[in-house]
Amino acid sequence: MLFVSWFIFAGYCRWVFNGLERQLRQKDVDEGYLTAQYHRLIVRFSVLAIFLFALAIYLCNLKYWLQMVPGFEKFAVLQGTLALSLFFFYLSTIWYCAYSVYKTMFGATITRRSFIRSNLKFNIPILFPWMVLAAIYDLIALSPWSGPGGTLNTVGGQIIFFTCFLALLMIFLPGIIQYWWGCKPLGLSDKAMELKAFLRNSGFKYRGLLNWPIFEGRMMTAGIMGIVPRYRYILITDSLLEILSIDELKAVIAHEIGHAKYRHLLYYVLFFIGFMMLSFGLSDLFFYLLYNQPFLMEMISSQDSQAINLFYLIFSIPMLISIFIYFRYVMGFFMRNFERQADLYSAETIGTPEYTIRSLEKIAYLGGKSRDLPSWHHFSVRQRVECLNKALSDPGLLKRHNRFMAVSFFIYLICMCGLGYFLNFSTTKQQMAYSMIEKALNQKLENEPDNITIYKNLAMVYFQMDRYLDSINTYENIIALDPDQAECLNNLAWIFVTVPRKELRDERRGLDLAKKAVSLKKSPVFLDTLAEAYYVNGFIPEAKKAIKEAITLSIENRDYYKKQLTKYSTSGN
Repeated sequence: MLFVSWFIFAGYCRWVFNGLERQLRQKDVDEGYLTAQYHRLIVRFSVLAIFLFALAIYLCNLKYWLQMVPGFEKFAVLQGTLALSLFFFYLSTIWYCAYSVYKTMFGATITRRSFIRSNLKFNIPILFPWMVLAAIYDLIALSPWSGPGGTLNTVGGQIIFFTCFLALLMIFLPGIIQYWWGCKPLGLSDKAMELKAFLRNSGFKYRGLLNWPIFEGRMMTAGIMGIVPRYRYILITDSLLEILSIDELKAVIAHEIGHAKYRHLLYYVLFFIGFMMLSFGLSDLFFYLLYNQPFLMEMISSQDSQAINLFYLIFSIPMLISIFIYFRYVMGFFMRNFERQADLYSAETIGTPEYTIRSLEKIAYLGGKSRDLPSWHHFSVRQRVECLNKALSDPGLLKRHNRFMAVSFFIYLICMCGLGYFLNFSTTKQQMAYSMIEKALNQKLENEPDNITIYKNLAMVYFQMDRYLDSINTYENIIALDPDQAECLNNLAWIFVTVPRKELRDERRGLDLAKKAVSLKKSPVFLDTLAEAYYVNGFIPEAKKAIKEAITLSIENRDYYKKQLTKYSTSGN
């Protein structure tokens, strides 16, 4: 199945890119349109690769086969690394088929092998955080911090851990990435010396101004990495150094300084943390919603591994959609406006937007006539130039844009905090979980109407949902089936003597039930219920005697039982 799906995917990629290459060879072709078409195809095939990868995981049961490899079953980082190798193989198929179009469209001299290798080298660093995190989790799984009661098994614990981890990673990761990309200092050329002088005169602190050899230096771009100055790097490719004048290069560097000045990289960390908070809650929400569908519930409840895998494949679809919406529209909105903020900062720093505009126009013209091509994280060059031209006649544009970004982030923060709390810490998710369990248990009761275990679980669910009358009725059904169910007698007694709804209380019957439960099994929990039943009925000495016996027998919860004794003792004799 893996081979056949890949073969069809590769054939489709080849056919589509060949069609685009034929259009490139026609006369009077709109190069800007074809450039946009090329980038759209890369994105669409990448999404299709994600879908194929999901099929491999869930339908082809890739995880099961990876766990068969000796040593892989206990280490998620090994399983994940091998699995992601398959995903990058799909991406490499796209790049292999797209090479001819890329070469013709951009006049590149890079070989197909170098093109694929450059794409891999450029994209693989996005996995570094995951690889480190997975390795840490594998180590923690072997430590005392793991287990059901471990801090990292709570939503709050995971958020705190991930936030600290991401913060540390953003400090030290740039040094690793620049080494991975093979970056080197710019050297002693005239342009390099002037750029270093410009950075020095601006008072900007950084670790290094580096040559960025990605795609053999033929990509016309620059970038900045690092939150802390000691580990902050400014990257620039050879082709950008070649095509831009020194004034245009200074405008590009000022643009990168703008990203650091406005702490855009720190905001990206916050956006990832925000998505992590959402994803925890949304994953549970989607699971509960899907599980409540009878057809899907049968899938997950069955013992058939293929049916279970199909359920999780369906479950992955809304999660992928939420990822797309968040990064494409929420984070994309901020990224595009961060670029505009950096453009305006560059114009203000240089004293004119002229050089920023000229650098953008050159990159767009030499980059495949892509002036009108926007992306999810950048406005189009035309839109950026129009904004910079507007700044000529409107000196307050930067201040207004900064204010707009501050208000936008404040709204984002309010929404994320509200949604994060609602999805992770409010009672809503818990109620949905109980509702899901209730539905499943009631369906099982239709087939097994005399199954006491199912009734017990259902009664507990009703109690946790504060549906006390349903819980009482369910316990009554159990006692009718088996009058000697000590646990059920105890639980029903507890409800009768403590239920918040006074109309449901029956203190006398609660005492009778508690006595019977203790006669069947003398445990600290049952004695505590009996003591409470004595107490609410006014038998204080008997209550103190019962709770003292509970303290004597107890190993756990002794502090609670002692508090109960204090309560009874202060009520008089």
